[in-house]
Amino acid sequence: MPRSCSARSRARARSERRRDDDVRAAAGRDYTKFLNPGGLKGARIGIPRAYYYDRITLTGDRAGTPDGINPTTGVTAGRGGLNAEQARVMADAIAVLKAQGAIVVDPADVPSLAAKDPKDNFAAWDFCSGADQAKGKDDGCSVNFKYGMKRDFNLWLKSLGPSAPVKTLTELRQWNTAHAKAGAIRFGQSRLDISDEMDLERDRARNDADMKKDSLMSRANGIDGVIKANNLNAILTPGGAGAGLAARSGYPIIVVPFGLIPNAPRPALPGAFNAKPAPFGVGFTGAQCSEPKLIEIAYAFEQATKKRVAPLL
Repeated sequence: MPRSCSARSRARARSERRRDDDVRAAAGRDYTKFLNPGGLKGARIGIPRAYYYDRITLTGDRAGTPDGINPTTGVTAGRGGLNAEQARVMADAIAVLKAQGAIVVDPADVPSLAAKDPKDNFAAWDFCSGADQAKGKDDGCSVNFKYGMKRDFNLWLKSLGPSAPVKTLTELRQWNTAHAKAGAIRFGQSRLDISDEMDLERDRARNDADMKKDSLMSRANGIDGVIKANNLNAILTPGGAGAGLAARSGYPIIVVPFGLIPNAPRPALPGAFNAKPAPFGVGFTGAQCSEPKLIEIAYAFEQATKKRVAPLL
């Protein structure tokens, strides 16, 4: 789903994207017609409590330790869960859904996030994303991100022909290293490094296996699993936490601005830094090709709350 500042602009962006892509069956579709302010009435929306709202403990987790921290699906330290302020915002959002006539199914847990066995739990199966998940240390993560990065980046460079400033990912990394003192890689390039070490032929079988596991956890035992089991139109996730599951499944998600929470990250910000409250939205995730209904739901919620505040420039 395209990123934008409102449900209306998302619908317009989606419509333009469809018009430009003549290989899609729905080319030319006008998504703005799904901007229905009454779209929540009768919509079945699930509340996936396990992990997204309530902290989970997997088999083998040590008591009192923040096991399972990861960038893809993490909400708070440890295996999921909300703090008091985040929980308050989500309770308010659920109350809005009910007031607007939605049928709230609570709980409606995502099977792969309710599973106790780490081998079956999506929260314990991140994508390989840094130097600590390089070759030889990547058994517990999906290599699809780093494998696909090298494959697709090199294909893109090839498509540029003679105008390409570098010809391969390897050449880009070498250029960055040679110009490190000039600030070319101020924040490092570990993701490029672990991607470039992949062998597109010898590692193909591993990539295929990890893609199969990604699909099982994010689709069959993920979004499809919870939606089919509860006959849902969408699930409601806090903040941007639902993006990891949606991204690996390839399914749509729309995050709508809704609340503000204390800006208190860990580690803490410097004492002299006057941090303003942080935005905390709500995410609506649907099944494959559910964009029309998802736009209806997100737009109706947005119109019922109108909590978006334009940033000060």
